[in-house]
Amino acid sequence: MSLCHEELFSSPEQRTSFAEENMLRRINRYWSCRADAFRRIRREEVHGDKLLLWSREILPYLPPKSAGARLKVLDVGTGAGFFAVLMATQADCDVTGIDLCPDMIREAEGLARECGCDACFRRMDATSLDFDSETFDCLLVRNLTWTLLEPEDAYAEWRRVLKPGGVLFNFDADYGAVDFTEIAQVNGSHAHADMEKYLLWEGEDIRRRLPLSAVKRPEWDATTLRGVGFSSVMVDDTISDRIYREKDASYNPVPMFALRATK
Repeated sequence: MSLCHEELFSSPEQRTSFAEENMLRRINRYWSCRADAFRRIRREEVHGDKLLLWSREILPYLPPKSAGARLKVLDVGTGAGFFAVLMATQADCDVTGIDLCPDMIREAEGLARECGCDACFRRMDATSLDFDSETFDCLLVRNLTWTLLEPEDAYAEWRRVLKPGGVLFNFDADYGAVDFTEIAQVNGSHAHADMEKYLLWEGEDIRRRLPLSAVKRPEWDATTLRGVGFSSVMVDDTISDRIYREKDASYNPVPMFALRATK
């Protein structure tokens, strides 16, 4: 039996006391349990067509470089490090990846070594960044915002560390509107296939308790980004049509959206 299975209760009835634990701890533990699976998925992305497909969504919209300087990029919620590797190898950026989960940091460091890039990784809370204001030219976020307990504060914090003219790319989905146990039943290969039942139950219970599960997205995000001071906000709800043309192991059955906001 895995450590994760011992730590997480195996049925909803056994979670009565567990539900009273700190939610942030639960979220961190959930992603720790999924770190190994994410390593395999992100490795396939790096060595498959996803590196090129995601590059096309990001690289044309980066802010201009100063003469002789590399863009400074922060990959928020880096997970297993895919975007950090992409920006270091495809755009020659100075990349820092952060994640609250130590197991994800370990996987990201391993992927970066495998790809021969010098991205650095730090354990850090995405809503309370240990960086000076106006440090980064670009922030990248994927499948993180929906998990946050204070998402509006996170958007304000991300704007704070961006330089004037810096760009935030946020790729997410309206996960709050779907049932994780039903996603797992979608036929074929995808990122949620073959998840153990105890993880599905825990993920679904967490999802129902998160603040962004009660709002309509990405409309909420666009309004909030403008409210915290971003000068322009672009919303694209067709990105899944371009990224997930093939239903491979990284396929996401929940339609994603892209947000691009400029400070």
